[in-house]
Amino acid sequence: MRKVFALLSVMLMAWSLSVPSWGGHKNFKVSVYVRAYEVDKMKDTQWLESTWKTISDQLDVDKIYLETHRDLLLVDDATLEKAKKFFLSKGLEVAGGITYTINEANDFETFSYSDPEHRKKVREIAEHTAKHFDEFLLDDFFFTSSKTDVEIAAKGDRSWTEYRLALMNEAGRNLVVGPAKAVNPKVKVIIKYPNWYDHFQGLGFNLEDGPKIFDGVWTGTETRDPAGNQHLQNYLSYNVMRYFENISGGRNGGGWVDSGGIYNSMDRYAEQLFLTAIAKGRDVMLFAYNQLLDVLLNPMFRAPWQDGTTSWNYDSMTAPFTKGGKTVTPTTMARIADVVLRDADELVGKLGNPVGIHSYKVFHATGEEFLQNYLGMIGLPMDIYPTFSEGRKTVLLTRQAATDPDLTAKIEKQLKGGGNVVITTGLLQAVPEKIAPICELRTDGLKALVNDFGRHGKSEKDILIPQVLYLTNDSWEVVSAGKPLTGGVSGYPILHRATYSKGRLYVLTVPDDFGCLYDYPAGALNEIRKAMSSDLDLYLEGPSKVGLFLYDNKTVIVENFNDTPVDIKLVGTGSLSSLTDLKTGEVIPAEVAQSQSFWYRDTSPKASMTLKPHSYRAFRYE
Repeated sequence: MRKVFALLSVMLMAWSLSVPSWGGHKNFKVSVYVRAYEVDKMKDTQWLESTWKTISDQLDVDKIYLETHRDLLLVDDATLEKAKKFFLSKGLEVAGGITYTINEANDFETFSYSDPEHRKKVREIAEHTAKHFDEFLLDDFFFTSSKTDVEIAAKGDRSWTEYRLALMNEAGRNLVVGPAKAVNPKVKVIIKYPNWYDHFQGLGFNLEDGPKIFDGVWTGTETRDPAGNQHLQNYLSYNVMRYFENISGGRNGGGWVDSGGIYNSMDRYAEQLFLTAIAKGRDVMLFAYNQLLDVLLNPMFRAPWQDGTTSWNYDSMTAPFTKGGKTVTPTTMARIADVVLRDADELVGKLGNPVGIHSYKVFHATGEEFLQNYLGMIGLPMDIYPTFSEGRKTVLLTRQAATDPDLTAKIEKQLKGGGNVVITTGLLQAVPEKIAPICELRTDGLKALVNDFGRHGKSEKDILIPQVLYLTNDSWEVVSAGKPLTGGVSGYPILHRATYSKGRLYVLTVPDDFGCLYDYPAGALNEIRKAMSSDLDLYLEGPSKVGLFLYDNKTVIVENFNDTPVDIKLVGTGSLSSLTDLKTGEVIPAEVAQSQSFWYRDTSPKASMTLKPHSYRAFRYE
């Protein structure tokens, strides 16, 4: 018997040595996407082995995606099989990928899906990929921006949005999914949607039908530099993950981050990875293999606010470390990703399911695009749904709800049930007639410059806002602003309230420049958060650019996106006795200040803390 056990031990040891270790993350996978350009280079064994060593020495990887096509480069069968075999031997899961571009450098030149020759090529690429993989993913570009004569003729009298939505539905079914499954019935075809979700319909991305056509969805969570041409706010990296999870019926495979933003600071890259993970992504994809090789560590990535106590530290990340009994000296951004995701993996296992303020977005709607990301940046946890949520205490309606023909009836039902509805000035301006049966409010296109919010504080600059007009004593200003308000002659609603049946209708004034929401003083933001948080256990008090992330197991994360420290409070909407730091075990007691003024008496329990720049803290609360 001893000989048998000894033999089994030797066999197990030999097996463990022959199958190299893999990333082994506990709460999500870490994947790497390889463009066709780099996959094609993998026909060179030396290049393949040396580049993988550079990456894998610094980054633990669970899965790799090998792209078969990009910019008319189609990787041959032999190279695909060689690369696939190599990564399988390293213990990784392997899947495929396709980028349907003709010339990405030419304004993302896409295929013309009404052109017979292009349609043939699209189908052949899908069939080629399905031969090699049981799963493949479509990169950002399965849309069409083509306006060739063929497309113009095919469009006819339809709008470009109508035409492209129908066209890309048909192309997805008949040129990609159908042909791929005919070649390989086991194949799963996943569509990765990019980050510019509010404009998808104009290019043919169909969020209503696409999740039903494909076997799953993925999410672009790259927010990069908010000042860039897309103006993607940091919070989008979390918010878009939740939105795609909601529209896909829980089939959102993961989030996808590239190196964009790293030149702002290492923290900007780290935040994207962290937010993707805490949104409960099942996988965090790093785009791409070439960036993990070529984006070299650089002292310029070290932010001036890093003092060794912030959440991420460039100096410690770039220091030599031990892995597999060997000393590794980091050289590329791969090391940053590894440290951030290892820390996030430990935290995510302690979090429940995300919860937030339900916001209703009609499929394919426009208006106040990406506003929820700005609201997330002022501490309002967002959760976007394609339907008007029932059974909630508060529902947020932006202009994207305007096209619902039954909107008035839905608002009335919510209010008669004792709930609240918060509408934006954008929605009021778009459909005042749908709001009038509840309360006669209007904007009339009038504007005002304000900087004084009275007892709620002052902004450092003038803010252009739409004027909300109402009937005196029929509804009431909760927060007002003027220039000045105190000692002035004019004031305008920032947060307005009307009662109806058992509920309350609030109007939230949104500046013409959404970014000016960040200039609202903390006192005004606190009132807005309080009014909108009746479904939540906690809300935030403090300045803007602080995110609040809540979970259904009484855990919470607060993250400071400012370049300076901020003092904040977490306020209980019911009982709150203490916060326990999930990392350090520190206990922060909640206190009742018993503050009182002419306008109100505040007896809410509050827990106070200071957040370091570009840092987060996570707690369990009681």
